[in-house]
Amino acid sequence: MWFASPDEVRGRLTAVDYLADDGIATSVFLAGALGKPLLAEGPAGVGKTQLAKAVAEATGARLIRLQCYEGLDEARALYEWNYKKQLLRIQADDGAWDDIFSEEFLLERPLLKAIRSEEPTVLLIDETDKADVEVEGLLLEILSDYQITIPELGTITAARRPYVVLTSNATRELSEALKRRCLYLHLGYPTPERERDILLAQVPGLPASIAGQLARTVATLRALELKKSPSIAETVDWAHTLLALGRTELDEALIGQTLGVVLKHNSDQVRAAKELGLPSRS
Repeated sequence: MWFASPDEVRGRLTAVDYLADDGIATSVFLAGALGKPLLAEGPAGVGKTQLAKAVAEATGARLIRLQCYEGLDEARALYEWNYKKQLLRIQADDGAWDDIFSEEFLLERPLLKAIRSEEPTVLLIDETDKADVEVEGLLLEILSDYQITIPELGTITAARRPYVVLTSNATRELSEALKRRCLYLHLGYPTPERERDILLAQVPGLPASIAGQLARTVATLRALELKKSPSIAETVDWAHTLLALGRTELDEALIGQTLGVVLKHNSDQVRAAKELGLPSRS
């Protein structure tokens, strides 16, 4: 068992600077206790990927990451054959094809590597919604039975079930078949109070007063109609920025000078400057 209780989850994640609320702690516990994949969905930058990394760090498990993208295929996700090595073997054996589809010529990709791992492993399938729909079909066998079928070698069953975390930014709807195999956790932006605590945990030396100012300001920015709302990671970057500048108070002038740390579109900066009463930007 990965964790003994939700309280243990909260404590062990806090020890690696990931602050989990009751919903997160319960979901992380149940995913381990039930042996079910955890689907974490929500806007970009709310800590979905970091959650998987924190679970791996908190448990001392190996982290294996499959980064999804448009065009991802079986050869990049599951396995492929080392064709160059196979060709050399055929040439060396005077054209014989014996045993060129064996372990010696198999190249493991993240999914197969996680299934075959004999040590505790956290498998992160990151930004699942960015992959083509066909990729979900590749995942179904793995997430149902924790096994992979390779026609030339047969069915490979997990030596030790990995702890699986899938993330999605909800840019497209994932299939019901995939969702059925998972526990679901929605992660939204934190409250200003929780984001303040995150800043204090992740930015050593940051005064509590400026952490609170940053969290409240970012919450105000997220309430605007922006192309890209600030992520938690960008709030942390903003805190590091203020420390690097030697500043201990967030005033209007400093917000205007450093707004580019959290807002990466000029139109967003113009809107924010107007709403916050900062000097106009063009």
